[in-house]
Amino acid sequence: MRVLISLILGLMLIASGHTLAATETQASTHLKTIVLGSGCFWGAEKRYESLDGVIDAESGYADGNGFMATYREITKRSRKMDPNNYAEVVKVTYNTQKLATRKLLEAYFESHDPTQLNRQGNDIGTQYRSIILTSDDEQLREAKQVKQEYQRLLTSGGYGEITTIIKPLSNFFPAEEYHQNYLAKNPNGYCPDHSTGVVFKAKKEMAVDNSLLKKGKHIVVIESRSYCPYCEKFKGKVVNDYQGDIQITYRFADQLDGLTVKTATWATPTILFMDNGIEVYGVQGFMDRDSFYKALGAFKLGDTEAFHVAFSKSTDRPFCKQYELFKYTKEGTFVDKLSGAELFRTSDRFNSGTGWLSFTKPVEGSVTFHQDLSHGMVRTELRSKSSGIHLGHVFKGEGPNGEDRYCINATVLDFVEKK
Repeated sequence: MRVLISLILGLMLIASGHTLAATETQASTHLKTIVLGSGCFWGAEKRYESLDGVIDAESGYADGNGFMATYREITKRSRKMDPNNYAEVVKVTYNTQKLATRKLLEAYFESHDPTQLNRQGNDIGTQYRSIILTSDDEQLREAKQVKQEYQRLLTSGGYGEITTIIKPLSNFFPAEEYHQNYLAKNPNGYCPDHSTGVVFKAKKEMAVDNSLLKKGKHIVVIESRSYCPYCEKFKGKVVNDYQGDIQITYRFADQLDGLTVKTATWATPTILFMDNGIEVYGVQGFMDRDSFYKALGAFKLGDTEAFHVAFSKSTDRPFCKQYELFKYTKEGTFVDKLSGAELFRTSDRFNSGTGWLSFTKPVEGSVTFHQDLSHGMVRTELRSKSSGIHLGHVFKGEGPNGEDRYCINATVLDFVEKK
């Protein structure tokens, strides 16, 4: 089959005045490789792969000599400041018809701090040096030109001299397999972002006003100016379904003026829980749904009955204060106290006389069911699908007309009146 397809393609090319060999040669001239070092190669590899026109990005070691290039060898304490040490790099293969070398180099310089010598943030050593290793004279000229232009921009921004080494590639060794596509293999991490914020063509950004963040409780998410898969994952897995009353605001690390922040913001995402402009606590890296809502619960609820019901599967006292407030509300919806997701409607509520809110059914798709064997009983526990918090239990046939009774803790709910 493969021979037949090649034969057909050859005949078509001959008919159009081309040969197969000439076409392959022409296509290959658009593909180039360049080796780029900007600190740890894990995040860099993923960022290059996200650029339109990049065919492949491979983590590896380059520009060293005298020993075998392996991760174990280059990270030895004795090689920390060894000038012959290999650098952590990424070999980028790209199509110049879709991505010009200059644009790739601009993205490279913007993605890290090239003024740091033999380090990026907390990663210190010669293996983390900023370096460009070229495959041809054109790349070498472009790299030197872009470096000069970026130096002028950095100087205007108050930064020092660029330390980036630029020279032809002499050797490259692929990194071990577990380093390749590292972020995809390790989904619960963060992307180190040591970029200066200085860019070649600055987008017009509206002035950031943090005055509202100084009033009340807020969640501030620090994201990266370059591509950050963990930031996107956090948005997709957690934020997209969040409807809570504590607002989530996005900022870059250099947009925190007027706020009191204790947590280092070079890891993205970094999630800050702020109260009146002061960080209560922060978390570096990706947070899954459960860890986010546990942190949010501690931040919003504190050491209260509601927190213990939500996360320790406790139970409200019958006829508690919150129950008394909710039992005769006007028409509306009861929502998850943390996520804001709809859970139950007043049209499905009834007075069971038990001292707990009772409903005949939840909002479709809003809860999950789990076996509960605690206290020597066999019961069906209810949890909020959006946040995973404990809501109560369902009892078969204990509602009006033989319907089920959903027995729910009032302290983990908020009420939204129908308008």
